Amino acid sequence: MGYLLSDKQIIDFIIKGYLIIKPTFKPGFHESVLSNLDALNISLDNNPGNQILEKVPQLEEVWDHPEVKGILESLLGSDFAMAAHRHCHLNFPGTRSQVWHQDGINFRHNTIRKLLGMYYPQTVTKNMGPTALVPGTHFRNAPSDRMASYGNFKGQALATVEAGSILIAHYDVWHAATANTSDKNRYMLKFLFDRQSDPIDPSWDYDIDTAKQEILRFSSEPALLTSDFRKEWPLRKKMWNYLIGSSEKKKHPIIYREEDERWDFLLKKN
Repeated sequence: MGYLLSDKQIIDFIIKGYLIIKPTFKPGFHESVLSNLDALNISLDNNPGNQILEKVPQLEEVWDHPEVKGILESLLGSDFAMAAHRHCHLNFPGTRSQVWHQDGINFRHNTIRKLLGMYYPQTVTKNMGPTALVPGTHFRNAPSDRMASYGNFKGQALATVEAGSILIAHYDVWHAATANTSDKNRYMLKFLFDRQSDPIDPSWDYDIDTAKQEILRFSSEPALLTSDFRKEWPLRKKMWNYLIGSSEKKKHPIIYREEDERWDFLLKKN
């Protein structure tokens, strides 16, 4: 089914809150984007902000790539839309680390209504200030001032990626730019994508038999922040049940029921 995600990939996203891909583009594409960005002379006082797409029209090709569109459709539905807000994040040499933050206001969402799309036109090494993420934190909430006091987490992820890589993340996942100790600029082009309607049926490459086995991972895979990760089990389940859609839940009411905490036991019986 083209570039739609599989059940396993959907569940990976639900558990971690992000994925990274590297689609194939024509030779020289990313170098050309990088050259055009350099020509803009972006600084703290000179950033095109929401006009970045008009300044670098090639970026439209990034989000029109079939693999990228397949992922966005899988997670947001076929009628997803690009939001008006977008931004060129330039991590200059000597830039210090950001504090952990969420772009959204987290109320322990059990839906996927907005996604972050981050495109890296150059290879990003560890000393260039890659984006750091804390897997699973799209289910967590903390006051901004408290998050600012947190240091490194064991198991946090760094987006050290090849040129042309794209990070798709839940809007509420904790993330931060790290310190750029290199002598190179690190660009990241951030775009937002919105769901337009609630799911009726799965929008990915869904298979009920595969799904019945894969969803057992919700209660077997621990969270990175283990202090209260049992609270994530029902939230993972609710997010899956939301994405499955109202029609599919009606077809399999026992498998996709939410009220029974012993979900894996129910699945083995059915």
